[in-house]
Amino acid sequence: MDSLISTLEWSSPIINPAGKQKVAQQIAQKVKDGDVLGVGSGSTVYMALLAISERIKTEGLNVLAIPTSIEISMFCSKLGIPLTTLFEHTPNWLFDGADEVDPNNGLIKGRGGAMFKEKLLISSSPLNYIIVDDSKLVPKLGTNFPVPIEVFAQALLHVEAELKKLGANSIVLRPAKGKDGPVITENGNLILDCYFKEMNNGLEKNIKAITGVIESGLFIGYDLQIITAENN
Repeated sequence: MDSLISTLEWSSPIINPAGKQKVAQQIAQKVKDGDVLGVGSGSTVYMALLAISERIKTEGLNVLAIPTSIEISMFCSKLGIPLTTLFEHTPNWLFDGADEVDPNNGLIKGRGGAMFKEKLLISSSPLNYIIVDDSKLVPKLGTNFPVPIEVFAQALLHVEAELKKLGANSIVLRPAKGKDGPVITENGNLILDCYFKEMNNGLEKNIKAITGVIESGLFIGYDLQIITAENN
């Protein structure tokens, strides 16, 4: 009888599969025997995992993965990619997606609610590849997506008041789609989706300084390499 893991499928249709497949192959070709990989989230990351899994099977590569989410952890298990943690290893390099990328390689991430682990792994990795299709390239952050902010539940009203002081002009508690009530992150917290009047370089640190904020989906000033899959 097949297990739940063995029958696991990606949960939504993959947009621009041809372009993402090309990027996935580029990422897979970077893998070397003995690599410890930080593995982000999103459909392009999933396709890269498929390509990496094929290399592991055909070439006998020894690779370890540190995933950013339960979902990606399960896909690694399905695909035969061994898992490890930051207790045992740090990544040699990381690949991840993004919701928005600006001309300075600033990012908005967190539509999947995993921005805390994503930022932790990016901060821990000496080399980071961000893989996106060209619809994610924007002239400025906040063009298409709000900034997600992970918040300790009982700090919700305090954080809301402090975000307004930072210029937030829209603050929405993210609702869940598969359950009643709000989204609960993998860390057991809530997510506020916020638009700001201005997105200055100090905003990420100012948000993080609010007591009750676990992490934000703003990534400004990180050393990132952007790989873009062109839409056909």
